[in-house]
Amino acid sequence: MALNKWNNVHPLTLSLLSGLLLTSAWPNTALTIGLLFAWVPLLLMAHQKGPTFPLLRYVGLSLFIWNTGTTWWLWNSTGFGAVAAIVINTTLMCIPWWGYIKMRRYFTELISLISLVAFWLTFEYIHLNWSISWPWLTLGNGLSAFTSYIQWYEYTGVGGGSLLIWIINLLVFRCMVSLKEGKQKTAFYFSGFAVFLIALLVFISQQLLPIKSAVSEKRNVVVVQPNMDPYQKFETLTTADQVNRLVQLSVNAIDSNTVMVIWPETAMSAADWQDNIKVNPYYQPIFQFVAAHPSIQLISGIETFKQYGNIAATKTARKTNDGIYYDAFNAAVRLQSNQEPVYYNKSKLVPGVESLPSFLRFMAPVFEQFGGSTGGYGVSDTAVVFRDPIAQLNAAPIICYESIYGEYVTNYVKSGATMLAIMTNDGWWGNTPGHQQHLSYAKLRAIETRRWIARSANTGISAFINPRGEIEQSLAWDKRGAIKMAIPSEQKLSFYVQYGDLIFKLAAAVAAFFVVVYFYKKSTHARKAN
Repeated sequence: MALNKWNNVHPLTLSLLSGLLLTSAWPNTALTIGLLFAWVPLLLMAHQKGPTFPLLRYVGLSLFIWNTGTTWWLWNSTGFGAVAAIVINTTLMCIPWWGYIKMRRYFTELISLISLVAFWLTFEYIHLNWSISWPWLTLGNGLSAFTSYIQWYEYTGVGGGSLLIWIINLLVFRCMVSLKEGKQKTAFYFSGFAVFLIALLVFISQQLLPIKSAVSEKRNVVVVQPNMDPYQKFETLTTADQVNRLVQLSVNAIDSNTVMVIWPETAMSAADWQDNIKVNPYYQPIFQFVAAHPSIQLISGIETFKQYGNIAATKTARKTNDGIYYDAFNAAVRLQSNQEPVYYNKSKLVPGVESLPSFLRFMAPVFEQFGGSTGGYGVSDTAVVFRDPIAQLNAAPIICYESIYGEYVTNYVKSGATMLAIMTNDGWWGNTPGHQQHLSYAKLRAIETRRWIARSANTGISAFINPRGEIEQSLAWDKRGAIKMAIPSEQKLSFYVQYGDLIFKLAAAVAAFFVVVYFYKKSTHARKAN
């Protein structure tokens, strides 16, 4: 299509094109490069139309297509939750564009576009840090398929990826506008700068690739994948059968050099009080396994409860019929011979399914009907590290959804974690892109923290990921078994671990400045009009 014909393209076509580009470029596809120009059709639409054009409805359509096309698999877990997530996230994503539309009334196109980028990055940052957080589609996550070229995430985190995607989109957009206006030289500068920026970052990535550390074969980690269908877990297997499967897979995989075994999220599913698990009859084979191998620390997901007596000790505490307050936890536990269990209670909970913000508590019965929890789960106040002073492998117990929060994961590392242990159960979504995306995002945490990752997924994909973000070993979806690898204990703190999401925070400051200036301009215009 000739460039001078863009004015004749119906806005609906441009809207559909942006939505489809965003969708087709999302991991895990071979079309990730599409993210670098996915916003261009919408930007061209905005350029062609005046400030009064109903741009937001077409933006909303693009975002709805993107959300639906990339996260439809949530339906396999909960139809209501899938619809809610797609609709709410689409609506929230419209807010940065709404701000951009407002800015266009009083500012030049360049200033308005800069504000759009700042508003979008601010939205992504807020979406990482509030009660209905759903950062699955943070733009920077989309580059996770190309870890060799994004080693600079060690400094920027996913915020750097989101910023890069926006910068390249704006450069491509300005190139196309310049060509349309007959300014070939200007178009050449824009396109040349885009190519230079990408090449520079690729070059920097190659320089940042860490040298692989020497590994002692006398210290290996075993990751277990029991492959139990979460929907048929108790119909096809008794609790005792589940425990026996986990223990047997572990026994078959370990050797005299094994120092750690990792089981997936909620692997220990005989829900009990935390003070009672040592005498729980279902768990006796586990404690026998631990006692027989005193040099091994077992890290497992577990469902537990904690009593508080007659006092509601937390905001999430529930009350029994006897008036006893307690919390339910989706937790991780560290077990080792002759030591007391150490717990970490999942802190980043899935909105709707595992927690409800206070302003949605009135909908608790609805969420519970569709697989949620009325009272919500309790949480740990801080990240907990499972320490092993003998083996010197200090593990960060990261439970499922928590692995998509880059800055939160740095808290483990700052607390002394020398490796990351991800426990998850992606079986709720079936064999869909969901579990593949989740694994892909884990690679970003490896780069950001420069830590090895041992990932235990109930139905797959379990994996070992090196600090470069490369998968060294994996166990495929829907396979039962265990994988074993000797991994080093990493000690250095990356720039990102030390300083977190600086790009997001800077963008939030810029966005706040734009909002202040906008209201100043608006009030000035109102005074002049009067």
